[in-house]
Amino acid sequence: MNQIFVYQGDLPDNIVFHGAVAIDTETMGLNLHRDRLCLVQLSAGDGTAVLVQILPQTDCPNLKKLLTDQNILKIFHFARFDVAKIMHDLGVITTPVYCTKIASKLSRTSSPSHSLKSLCHDLLNIDLQKEQQTSDWGVAELSEAQKQYAANDVLYLHQLKEKTENLLKREGRYHLAQACFQFLPIRAELDLQDFSDPDIFAH
Repeated sequence: MNQIFVYQGDLPDNIVFHGAVAIDTETMGLNLHRDRLCLVQLSAGDGTAVLVQILPQTDCPNLKKLLTDQNILKIFHFARFDVAKIMHDLGVITTPVYCTKIASKLSRTSSPSHSLKSLCHDLLNIDLQKEQQTSDWGVAELSEAQKQYAANDVLYLHQLKEKTENLLKREGRYHLAQACFQFLPIRAELDLQDFSDPDIFAH
């Protein structure tokens, strides 16, 4: 049985992560400048999820310290958005990073889908429910369905990292993935400066 803990404003002082932490975010929408950051989910890969509700005008010093700790790997799925949103709303650059979506795109080239739902199904035989994806994440009190949805977005990322990392190494593309991960903070800053459409790497 998974455990889910919810905190408001910041990570408590007594919660400490080591080695690698899975992270995801929930926002009021997908516009990096307009839609505020509402929730940051974290997991140590042990079946426990920690949900931090981000309150307006909250500094979140403990969360910021974790996000910038160079000794802790941050595992995301579609890190490009999360890293940019954290950069915009919390003012910190999240490193080092591993992105399971990039890893999947580089290693699972036979698959047409690289969503978290697809990866969990294909690699872990787990079916995620996504009904709460567009719910109101700015509410003062999260529903039980929202809590479970948010937790599911981080509970399996450690396993997906291991699976995709093995595939990357098998296919000889691990070095490409590493270079992409290191570039993600720059990609996020380009997005925040509206260099995403048109993309400067496009023709």
